[in-house]
Amino acid sequence: MEEQQIKKLEDSISHLEGKTARIYVMVQDTKGNPKASVRYMYQFALALNNSGYNAIILHEKNDYIGVGEWLGEKYMEIPHKSIESKNLEVSPEDFIIIPEVYSFVMEQIVNLPCAKIVMCQAYDHMLETLKPGASWTQYGFIKCITTSESQKNYIGQVMRGLSIDIVEPFISDTFKNPNVPQKPIVSVVSRDQRKAVNFIKGFYLKFPQYRWVTFRDLRGISEKIFAEQLSESFLSVWVDETSGYGTFPLESMKSGVLCLGIRPNLVPTWMNENNGIWIDNENHLLDFTADLLQNWLEDNISEQIYTEMSQTLKTLPTEELFSENVTKLFDGYFESRITSFKSQLNKLQTEEENQQ
Repeated sequence: MEEQQIKKLEDSISHLEGKTARIYVMVQDTKGNPKASVRYMYQFALALNNSGYNAIILHEKNDYIGVGEWLGEKYMEIPHKSIESKNLEVSPEDFIIIPEVYSFVMEQIVNLPCAKIVMCQAYDHMLETLKPGASWTQYGFIKCITTSESQKNYIGQVMRGLSIDIVEPFISDTFKNPNVPQKPIVSVVSRDQRKAVNFIKGFYLKFPQYRWVTFRDLRGISEKIFAEQLSESFLSVWVDETSGYGTFPLESMKSGVLCLGIRPNLVPTWMNENNGIWIDNENHLLDFTADLLQNWLEDNISEQIYTEMSQTLKTLPTEELFSENVTKLFDGYFESRITSFKSQLNKLQTEEENQQ
């Protein structure tokens, strides 16, 4: 019996040292619809594989559509596995990363022997599918990865006994400033699509003199088209009070587009009073939009905002730095697992020697 345990531990250590241990990264099936949280998971998995790790995208059903059409085919080259296929192999040295919204899956895999990690990008979903009184640590999830310091603080206050790491997203180079005159277009992104529709309808009703202005609800389109349409706008409007990071305003900044947004409950560290127009009352959005439109028409928007937008972008991680951060994080995770397995192995070998 001890010989078998020793062999299993030696195999686990070998897989970890050779980076062949599996890292399952579970994603939500959006049925082909773009979603920032899914994009982040794929970017995370790709960064791991580019660093020599063995990341595998995990999804629920066999009819998973994937992200090729809206994110890029290179992401579909990452190995994929379906839970429904029932041929999932999980060993003690493996890792599984599950989004916070899949708390019900945590209960289902509580007995799996692998290392378990929560990926929490949206703190407002963290309790959504948990049973009352239950916590992630009860199901063996003692590590969490999130995207911002404010989310880390909030999660730590709610989920006790959790080790939390931050890996800040990067803004893709798909977003760029074309340095051509902008058009009288307002691009709108809202987590609740009804708010976007009501905002557009309300603006035309309140300011009929601006009916010639075009509004775009940037939903359900590929990242490439999203970036192109955003870059044509003179203004972007962002409504997401429960945002955990806020990629859209940063994508706007990278596109050279001024952003008007509702200040979220957890204010991100990149946000300041000079790099956008941030307000607390959603009812004022229409008036602010009209004022900014008039100022833009009169070429009266302060250059300081655009300068501060550029300065903000300099503080953000590049794709290369993002990959480095992901790699360093898992270098640490793997080293910790190797140390733990070697400690168990030494203990078993000592016991075996004493019995001889």
